[in-house]
Amino acid sequence: MSEQTEQPEQTVPGGSGDSAVTGGERPEESPEERPEARLERAVRAAEQALIEFEIAVETFRVEVENFSRLHHQKLGPMYTRLDELDALIAEAKAARTGDAEDLRRAREARSLVMPMPGVDELFHDWLGSEGISDDAAAMLTDRPVRPPERVRPSEEVRRLYRELVRQAHPDLAQEEGERERRDAFIARVNAAYGRGDEGLLRVLAEEWAAGPAPEAAAPGESDELYARLEWLAQRKELLSLVAKELEESAIGSMLRMAPDDPDRLLEEIAEQLLAQVSEREAELAAELAAE
Repeated sequence: MSEQTEQPEQTVPGGSGDSAVTGGERPEESPEERPEARLERAVRAAEQALIEFEIAVETFRVEVENFSRLHHQKLGPMYTRLDELDALIAEAKAARTGDAEDLRRAREARSLVMPMPGVDELFHDWLGSEGISDDAAAMLTDRPVRPPERVRPSEEVRRLYRELVRQAHPDLAQEEGERERRDAFIARVNAAYGRGDEGLLRVLAEEWAAGPAPEAAAPGESDELYARLEWLAQRKELLSLVAKELEESAIGSMLRMAPDDPDRLLEEIAEQLLAQVSEREAELAAELAAE
């Protein structure tokens, strides 16, 4: 408002006082923007969008993995108890009737209680792209294995994780050496997030803040920028396939049933299993009483 008071002869072009512009001059037009500058902005926007998408995929992957592990740790004994009760019921019935079909069913039920694990099951989650997993190394060196406490890490852990990934993501590197440094750092960030380790994430945040500052990106030529956009699009396509596979998996489908509170879903499943155990125990007692 003060500028308009000091310069009353200036008015907005196209307004009622257009003719009052001093000397009839038109405002200077800004120089035309270079095409490369617009392309650079498109590349930066695509990079940020890809990073956000990768964060979403990685956080969901951690939830799927944690849900699977906690499902096995917390509910595995209940499933085993149900299998044992089914076998005992079938065996009690077979002993009472002596029927060949009942005997076959009893043998089949017993075989399900302690099945022999296959090679894939024995080594599941022991080996990864970087070699032996942290949990496997802990087992082999008698260090305690720290399971996840919850399916979904706390809100503060998720916030720290997102901030670190946005700052240190390898896709922001312009040189191979810097990309390798960021790759190694993000691998540690992902591992800490997977365990829900807030303390370690804070340490990593301090480490990154104290490290060498990323070099400013030098303006690239049009062909390099177009190649960068193409790579980003391909990376997004690959991540979309990973996300689809996670969502369509058995655990991913279960998580979609309780997107707001997956830990509560585990409790609900446990309650259902406990009810089934009680039913089986009553059925077994009735079968034994009939002998």
